[in-house]
Amino acid sequence: MGRIRFVLFFVLISAGISEAQVNRYMIFFTDKTGTGHAVDHPETFLNARSIQRRVTQGIDIIAEDLPVTAAYIQQVRNTGANVLYKTKWMNGALIECTNAQLTAVNNLAFVKSADTEFVAPGGTTVKIRKSFKFGLSGTADDMTQGQLAMLGIDEMHADGYHGEGVIVAVMDGGFTGVNTQAPFQEIYSNRINQEVSWNFVMNSPDVYQNSSHGTQVLSVLGVQATVGANDFSAGAYKATFQLYVTENIPTEYRIEEYNWLFAAERADSAGVDVINTSLGYNTFDDSSMDYDKSDMDGATAVITRAAVIAASKGIFLVNSAGNSGNDLSWQIITAPADAEDVLAVGNINLQGTRNPNSSMGPAADGRIKPDVVALGTGVTVIGSNGAIASNNGTSFSSPLTAGLVAGLRQRYPDLTRAELMEAIRMSASKAASPDNQLGFGIPHYRAVVNYLEVTSVDDEENHSLVVYPNPVQDTFTLAPRKPSMIQLSEVAIVNAQGQVVAVNRLAYSWPDNSYTVNIGSFIPGVYFLTVRIGSRYETYKLIKI
Repeated sequence: MGRIRFVLFFVLISAGISEAQVNRYMIFFTDKTGTGHAVDHPETFLNARSIQRRVTQGIDIIAEDLPVTAAYIQQVRNTGANVLYKTKWMNGALIECTNAQLTAVNNLAFVKSADTEFVAPGGTTVKIRKSFKFGLSGTADDMTQGQLAMLGIDEMHADGYHGEGVIVAVMDGGFTGVNTQAPFQEIYSNRINQEVSWNFVMNSPDVYQNSSHGTQVLSVLGVQATVGANDFSAGAYKATFQLYVTENIPTEYRIEEYNWLFAAERADSAGVDVINTSLGYNTFDDSSMDYDKSDMDGATAVITRAAVIAASKGIFLVNSAGNSGNDLSWQIITAPADAEDVLAVGNINLQGTRNPNSSMGPAADGRIKPDVVALGTGVTVIGSNGAIASNNGTSFSSPLTAGLVAGLRQRYPDLTRAELMEAIRMSASKAASPDNQLGFGIPHYRAVVNYLEVTSVDDEENHSLVVYPNPVQDTFTLAPRKPSMIQLSEVAIVNAQGQVVAVNRLAYSWPDNSYTVNIGSFIPGVYFLTVRIGSRYETYKLIKI
């Protein structure tokens, strides 16, 4: 009998512990009644830059932008649940509570109880990750030059664009050493918005903990420093940054996707222009949260849906494609790189060859992914110990590309996010024949400038010549647009990166003749045809397929 009572007592204690177990959940509200804000007065919930981004790009401020109803949050707190974060875009909140408290929350009339989602066990399990040990491979000068020149960022810098006036948010696992190490002194003191930056894992303003992964990513994006005898230069070393810790390194739960959502909303409200995310999600510690390949459709994963909303606010999103190329059970890109409006970046070496571990496409709905590629093999970075090293992965091809995007955003502040995205894709090295390993190819600063600033012959009736066919497979023909005498003295073909690939000087008169050029041996892509007619030059955009 005593034994039976002991067992029963143990069961009762166990049941009590289970009942008192605290977990984290996402809850969602039915409406925003009584929010206290209005779409025609956005200054109460968005800063001036955020409002101006919408105005410039013709984006309406809608109910989705309104903060959640404060009275709803208070009633949730009245149940004893702890409200950690709120989301206006998805109209909900992250709470931490017991089972009994969750029942009380779900009984509230304004809570969509059917949508309540378990996202992580209670408490925060964070182990401070030790700094990686680095070893310098080659010289930083050579390696930095190579990773910048591949994207034409050296030319972008020469043109005077380093990200001045552009705000970039970095979502990552932590930024250890940025506040203490000498190479980060300038960016830490002058170009990181300390008031906005937030650690969503620890619910703390201290982002300089948890992991050094974000440190390395930030170095590639925003640092210029002399380290020992080496000069290190990033793509957007004069941009301003917001830092967000959204990834909990030792565990993997759905909450991290929602952390990204909270961070993106905060960044949006604070006027961000570009978001770089060197993270991706497909499997979790709780297998019930796992995604299938079919979920990589640009519309299913939580973080993907959040990214789609962020893009709809005019924010340019750059994301690593993922490092699952060698994982035969997965291989494809991970969320949120699957979103159509996210520029997913794959990993190549300096010779332009895809690294086998770089995730491939297509997205589950058949779209080309990744979108572009950049150096991700042997990328020069600075770690949390302040040393220069070489590292690998799409985690680093993404911030390299984000640096390019920041410079282009600076040069073309009036372009919409969609227009700039199209220009980067359609001017990249494989734009004429994209595939699911390299996407649209390697983007390049000069190629984007040419794409945006050189008018196509089809759009310019004032040009003296017609070029047909265009796009061209092997040969194209030049002929006078009008029956008038034209003195053609030079034909030059320049690739998207601004390199002259063919020149033919001649003395040729019209109107009765035409001139045919064979470019069958050229690789597919965007080219620019420059012709000299008398004393003037005309430029035509040419697509080789």
